[in-house]
Amino acid sequence: MITPSRTLWRGRLLALAGILFVALNVRTAVAAISPIIGVIENDIPISSLGLGVLGMLPPIAFAIAGIAAPALARARGLDASLLIAAALMVAGSSIRAVSDDYLVLALGSFIALAGMGVGNVLLPPAVKKYFPDRLATVTGGYVMLISLGAAIPAFFAAPIAGVSGWRVSVAVWAALALTAFVPWFVLTLRGRNAKRRAVSDASILPLTPHISVWAVARSKTAWAITIAFAVSSIGFYSFFAWLPEILIESAQFTPVQAGAMLSLFGLIGIPLGILSPILASRISNIGLVIAGGVLAGVAGYLGLALAPTTVTWLWVTLVGIGSILFPLCLVLINLRTRSHEGSAALSGFVQSVAYTVAALGPFAVALVRELSGGWVWPLMFLLVTSLMALVSAVMLSRPSFVEDELRIPTAEFDS
Repeated sequence: MITPSRTLWRGRLLALAGILFVALNVRTAVAAISPIIGVIENDIPISSLGLGVLGMLPPIAFAIAGIAAPALARARGLDASLLIAAALMVAGSSIRAVSDDYLVLALGSFIALAGMGVGNVLLPPAVKKYFPDRLATVTGGYVMLISLGAAIPAFFAAPIAGVSGWRVSVAVWAALALTAFVPWFVLTLRGRNAKRRAVSDASILPLTPHISVWAVARSKTAWAITIAFAVSSIGFYSFFAWLPEILIESAQFTPVQAGAMLSLFGLIGIPLGILSPILASRISNIGLVIAGGVLAGVAGYLGLALAPTTVTWLWVTLVGIGSILFPLCLVLINLRTRSHEGSAALSGFVQSVAYTVAALGPFAVALVRELSGGWVWPLMFLLVTSLMALVSAVMLSRPSFVEDELRIPTAEFDS
């Protein structure tokens, strides 16, 4: 057992590398396509609704992973499951790079995103397994790398495609995913026997005899966090799917300029990842932070809708500040539970439900775009959607714990 006095690094460097490299890769496939979609369409015709479907794939894959990943980890072990996740990332991005029609492109996208979804769900249990004494430090580190992993493709996809073609631009992220594959391959080979691993993982994964993923549905706190996570995810994935097109059509940006703005949107998540744990631990009424994020996002959407060519960077930055709900929800999953079992069950519930709802976001934006013929009404749709998080702000204004709402004695988790 790892004790609090054990150093952060001793014997855990490989696990730390595995966690951080998975985090770096769990958003690359989301941001790698939209900046160069115009170039891809020269080889593969894609309709607006087809783009909407591609935008829906990330939350759909993550929702499925929210249910499937815990079961996979119990069956195969946590380390082996993260190895499988990395392998899917490599395979999916490779398939996308060699695709010659829309269906193959969509299939490769789904495979890559499924691997990223599994990695996304299993990162918190991995941190609990290897760094129970450094939860805040390692969690903050991997949240920042998630944001960096979204920003890097957004910035480099168009320049790489301009020099080497879109297939090379997409294949680069398959190579990057190999960095996540190697540590978990070594850890899986080095791992304990299957029986000991299953016992160890069962202590930190959902669906325990005491609390299951779906039992959490009886908790008001769980629903409050889920609503905030869903609203944040709708905005995030819609923005990554459509921001380049919005700026190219409404602000006459070039693909490279639009990619830079998308990169800015992703990079904002880095300081937010640092700030969220501090705010959550020091502000008793966390609803104020949620409300502040909502207001920033509303201002950003209004700016892009009404004055897209004026201080565009400011509007994108404000929408990015609104995405503070994402890292904040990750922190609240631990702060609003009293046990590892409760935290893991809450994580599975929040991610599966929220990502299912969020899958409608990019497609709804595409549909409103088709019906309205412009980008003002799609941005108003995102604005109205973001206001729903104010419900979470009210519900989370006072500290409450999922286990208490489910009437589960904390002592049971130590039996």
